[in-house]
Amino acid sequence: MKPQWQNSRGIQERIIVHGTLVLDTPTHLGNGDAEGPLDMPLILDPLENRALVTGTSIAGAMRNYVREYSEDLAKKLFGDVYKDESVQSPLIVDDALGAKPEVELRDCVAIDPTTRTAEGEKKFNIELLTAGTEFNISFELQVLKDKKQELLEAFAVALNGLEKGEIYLGKRKHRGFGKCHVSKWIVYRYDMTDPKGLIAWLDNDHSGQQDGKKDIASLIFEIPLRKNFKNGTCILEGTFIVDGSILIRSGYGNANAPDFVHLSSKYGKYKPILSGTSLAGALRARALRISNTLRKDGIKIVDNIFGNRRYEDDKKKELTASRLWVEEVLINDPLDLVLTRVKVDRFTGGSLPAALFSEQPVFGRLNRETTVKIRLRLKEASATDIGLLLLVLKDLWTGDLPLGGESSVGRGRLKGKSATLSYDGDSWTFTRLDDRTLHVEGDKERLEAFVSAFVRME
Repeated sequence: MKPQWQNSRGIQERIIVHGTLVLDTPTHLGNGDAEGPLDMPLILDPLENRALVTGTSIAGAMRNYVREYSEDLAKKLFGDVYKDESVQSPLIVDDALGAKPEVELRDCVAIDPTTRTAEGEKKFNIELLTAGTEFNISFELQVLKDKKQELLEAFAVALNGLEKGEIYLGKRKHRGFGKCHVSKWIVYRYDMTDPKGLIAWLDNDHSGQQDGKKDIASLIFEIPLRKNFKNGTCILEGTFIVDGSILIRSGYGNANAPDFVHLSSKYGKYKPILSGTSLAGALRARALRISNTLRKDGIKIVDNIFGNRRYEDDKKKELTASRLWVEEVLINDPLDLVLTRVKVDRFTGGSLPAALFSEQPVFGRLNRETTVKIRLRLKEASATDIGLLLLVLKDLWTGDLPLGGESSVGRGRLKGKSATLSYDGDSWTFTRLDDRTLHVEGDKERLEAFVSAFVRME
């Protein structure tokens, strides 16, 4: 029987990678512990209360991304569990620490699609790291004998996804939170078959450092990556004009603020936003309305796209994630005005006592356009899915689908300016020429086929 030191895993090379992770949108990295005044608090480093991203969160997001590229490569890089044995991951992912966090709070609430009012006992608050928060991340890959090419390719795919901002972290990623990217790569490679390389690794020698002059995939994997990701993703990007005003209420503000203020988030400084949760909720409600109007099984169709949602009479229903990714976006060049309103007694026609309040929505400018750029990604999209998405887009484009609150007094309406739809190698461009004319570039017959497929579905 061989001694244990001769039964090594056959590590030929160790690759250590450091980088700077930057949050592009607010992010919730929690631990599920709801003790305290907040429903969903952040997880922090217990020693210094610094912002923390656990290695398990990073590894889980990377694994899911690589699995879309190749399930076999994901198993080789991150390990797997079988009936009788398990395979250890050759990738070590460290916890990432940032500075003491700057946080913001958000109120979230579920909306009843029938009454369009808040559902009872479904309001909660969530603590978020602000956009721009930075973390130092670190990886170490043990390149095993006879698996070098596969491991390097899988590692390059994962790091390339982080570099391009295609991997999201934390909770509610499908609704705009957790978008991030990594830059300032530093790579160290140690040949473990050479005594000099082994000693350099033990001494933490950085003399062979490589920086990010090239993209990270080229530094790790010397040949181009295969375009091997699963097809079927539909991407919709559109620019819309704020037609009037919009008000998504924020539950937090300073003591001198008006009673109701539009939601803002810190992107360098606090700026008004269109949150992914608000947009997704409006899209879901309208998709349900369209499906029911056409005498379809609206709940089943909508749950298939937006994720299963439990209602009181279906508590055994299995929860699934949304296939529609809705990004949080800034409202560009808004006009901030404070309005004072009063509630009127319908019987006397006079004002009710103690019913005077002020609010600060976001107004569109008259002399120049106040715009918002919407981006939606629908994964594993079918023709019927895209048909429904186009019908919802039409309502949003014409201002028939309001966003936010106080839609009954004319708030929340957008006017489409331009949009691009991409799917399966084809793309379509929609441009508003005037209030009555829409110019469409692309295969119009295929667009009509998408809508027809949805209308004809059983």
